[in-house]
Amino acid sequence: MEDDRQNKRRGCKALGPPWWEFFDFQFLDTLIDEVDWSIFGAVYEFKPNSNNDDYPKGAPRYVIAFRGTMLNEDTAVRDILIDINVFLNSLHHRSRFGKAMEAVENMVSVQGSSNIWLAGHSLGSAIAMLLGKKMAKTGNFLVSYLFNPPFVAFLFENIGSRTVKRGIDTASRLLSHAMKNNQEKQPPEHLFKDLSQWVPNLFLHPADIICSGFIKYFELQEKMQSSGCIERLATPNSLKGLLVNAFQKEFYSEDLHLIPSARVITSCSPHAHWLCQWFTDDSVSDTKVYC
Repeated sequence: MEDDRQNKRRGCKALGPPWWEFFDFQFLDTLIDEVDWSIFGAVYEFKPNSNNDDYPKGAPRYVIAFRGTMLNEDTAVRDILIDINVFLNSLHHRSRFGKAMEAVENMVSVQGSSNIWLAGHSLGSAIAMLLGKKMAKTGNFLVSYLFNPPFVAFLFENIGSRTVKRGIDTASRLLSHAMKNNQEKQPPEHLFKDLSQWVPNLFLHPADIICSGFIKYFELQEKMQSSGCIERLATPNSLKGLLVNAFQKEFYSEDLHLIPSARVITSCSPHAHWLCQWFTDDSVSDTKVYC
């Protein structure tokens, strides 16, 4: 839709409508960024054709979808700035996210959380993930399809140097000891557990540097009980969070990637970050659920 807007394709020349009309969806509304006036999201309603006597089991009533980064003249600057916010775990400060949050809350209050799906690719999946997390904390568990979501954490096992690992491990033990002496800086673990009922669908490619960290993240979760101190800290926290929060009054930081559960689908497509890799089943692996 945004590409249609930028290229002034309207009516029968627009390329967007066939995508949702083919699946019996009707377009309801767009979400517009008030800075660059681009379309960053859209709301669709599922309207099965008259040949379907019964509503398809498991189908959504509504889908709220968010696009990824577009490096075109009209959108590149704004999108890249928001990408930076994603990696600094400050996406919630952006007006684009605020507008998305308002739209989702309004839709849920009217239609109910069981009737709404979230979807997004890349930057759009970061927005959808944060929306899903915030709604889950209010007891609204939205079905979510997140394609190539950005993983913004620092993983201890990615460090190759043993010397660097020893140094970080020593520093983390000192930090951990300091936190134990200050109960106010303990992370509220119940907030993490509250999300466990929300199981988003994550579509990941092992070769995509943007999202591949999620694969190791969930593998590490299974080993956390036997891991060293730094791995327990580094798995649920970004590097920025580890450093900054150590000097703040409250330790907890809501990192974007911090989710306890997910249904993970991986791909072996040569197009690691492209959305089109998920259009067919040829390169998609079996699903693995982490809870």
